[in-house]
Amino acid sequence: MPSSIHGSLLNKNFMSESYTHVVWQQFRKSRLAVVCLVFILLMGATAICAPFLANDHALLFSPPIPFGPADHDLEHVLEGPSALHLLGTDGDGRDVAAQLIWGSRVSLSVGFLAVGLAVLIGIFVGCLAGYYGGIIDIILSRLIEVMICFPTFFLILAILAFVGPSIYNIMIAIGLTGWTGVARLVRGEMLKLRTREFVTAARIVGASDRYLIIRHLLPHALTPVLVSATFGVASAILVEASLSFLGFGVPPQTPSWGSLLSSAQEFVDSAPWLTLAPGFAIFLCVTAYNIVGERLRDAIDPRMKT
Repeated sequence: MPSSIHGSLLNKNFMSESYTHVVWQQFRKSRLAVVCLVFILLMGATAICAPFLANDHALLFSPPIPFGPADHDLEHVLEGPSALHLLGTDGDGRDVAAQLIWGSRVSLSVGFLAVGLAVLIGIFVGCLAGYYGGIIDIILSRLIEVMICFPTFFLILAILAFVGPSIYNIMIAIGLTGWTGVARLVRGEMLKLRTREFVTAARIVGASDRYLIIRHLLPHALTPVLVSATFGVASAILVEASLSFLGFGVPPQTPSWGSLLSSAQEFVDSAPWLTLAPGFAIFLCVTAYNIVGERLRDAIDPRMKT
């Protein structure tokens, strides 16, 4: 077969593949990224199935861990990992594995919902600034710059000092302070796309601004937002753990990875398993999201690979 014909067939087959399939083929070349993606999916499944994995209440079947996160086993206080308590118990006789599983619900819920709120705000601000330009772009760009000037963590602490610590307030606080990166990405894409020929053609046939933004421009601008959101989830999980560690997070009766680390401080020497379990959970989860985000970025745009 002539090389020209062979090349044209290859190009035709490549173009017939969906964009998602091409990105996945590039993503799966990294075994580490695929392993991290599987780990993330397993963590999500663990958080969703927490009532069926660690629970002392009557169920249709016996859960793998027959203890709830708030159950006290006073006969096994500060006990190391065993067949009964897989990751040991804390100073109150509570099962560390059960607290870790239920704590994943808090960490992942904060990560996804907070980043979801930040993405919505960032897309809205970025679309307005990038599409309309002019005075609107100037005002919104200055607002983004002012928000970036404030240290995010201390700004979240200030917000929680006024509204009080709770899981919902943490989600809102992280969402209200973490949208600037998404806004800048969307604004840049809008500035680049609004002068394209298909946008001009849509205006000629009478398409409204809202229709243009939602149907034509925004789908092209969501690719970098997806990568940014992946990194944002890791950052939000780390921020929630830090807040809970300092006592500004979820209430004490609600298990979270940060609060587990905080309560384990006084037992670092006598019961190191209390620190290792939530510490490794935070480390592995944040690392997995960062690796998946980096690989996804490289798969979407190979030119950004370093």
